[in-house]
Amino acid sequence: MVQATPDGTDLEHTLSVVIPVYRGERHLPGLVEELVPLTEPGRSPAGHPYRVTEVILVNDCGPDDSARVIRELAAALPWVRPVWLSRNFGQHAATTAGIASSSGDWVVTMDEDGQHDPADIGALLDTAMRERSALVYASPRNETPHTAFRNTTSRAAKLLINLLSGGDADATKFHSYRLMLGEIGRSVAAYAGQGVYLDVALSWVADRVTTCPVSVRSEGERVSGYSVRTLLSHFWRMVMTSGTRGLRVVSLIGAVFATFGLVLAVVLAVERLAGGNVPEGWTSTVVILLLCSGLILYALGIVAEYIGVAVNMAMGKPPYVIMSDPHSGPLGRGGRAT
Repeated sequence: MVQATPDGTDLEHTLSVVIPVYRGERHLPGLVEELVPLTEPGRSPAGHPYRVTEVILVNDCGPDDSARVIRELAAALPWVRPVWLSRNFGQHAATTAGIASSSGDWVVTMDEDGQHDPADIGALLDTAMRERSALVYASPRNETPHTAFRNTTSRAAKLLINLLSGGDADATKFHSYRLMLGEIGRSVAAYAGQGVYLDVALSWVADRVTTCPVSVRSEGERVSGYSVRTLLSHFWRMVMTSGTRGLRVVSLIGAVFATFGLVLAVVLAVERLAGGNVPEGWTSTVVILLLCSGLILYALGIVAEYIGVAVNMAMGKPPYVIMSDPHSGPLGRGGRAT
């Protein structure tokens, strides 16, 4: 944590900026250029001295020529640090790898596509200092530049996560543009297992989580790399790491249906004893069997998902693997075997 000097002024806050790169060939140079002024000593709007000491570009092995761009930026700018992953692990794993490789007092994570304005970093720091917060999320003032359907379903998914987590994590605050204490971020990066949603893991250890209003910029001509399948995968990972309340909901559903079945059986028995005409047929039996079988299978599926997460962690499946630049290693040697 930043300490105060004897005269009461703050020492300079050092910041590490982590950018996971998947398809950043066109947008990455412009974003890094915007960060150049922040690598010089400066002050936030509230007067806190800060400086970006490193920009960590995590190559997530995308389909474009991002690796070449990262090499060129690292060769031209001494504060650009590349991190090379062995294959594509996804945005959250790449971000976690970058956080683990950071060294600043604070860590800022941002996307490669230019939506996040580096000029807001000072405001994020001011919010952290004013609120004494270890984790600050950007809170867009304007509508996120996605389709209305995606924005609506995203909000609904976050509200559902809040319900399932029981208040342990406020998913409505989650955003990929965030500032966190370096110690907090690096600890989470070291201990979070494979399949754990980064923001949920941060909520486990961050004492105070706040937001800072920012304006989100357009992605330009770039099409979002998130397909419906990818977005559903992110949502399901949040569900799986938000706690065991999902299992409790399934248990509650089972108890409700068991109670309903008992009451229905009593009602039918009383009606039969009273001389009522209770039809004897297979329809109701089949419906009940199908309904109960479906609930049982659904419950088993939820349990299996939790077991799968636990098994992946127990087996030591890594969330990411950092390697040296393949261009300068054995794979980059251009000679042919004779």
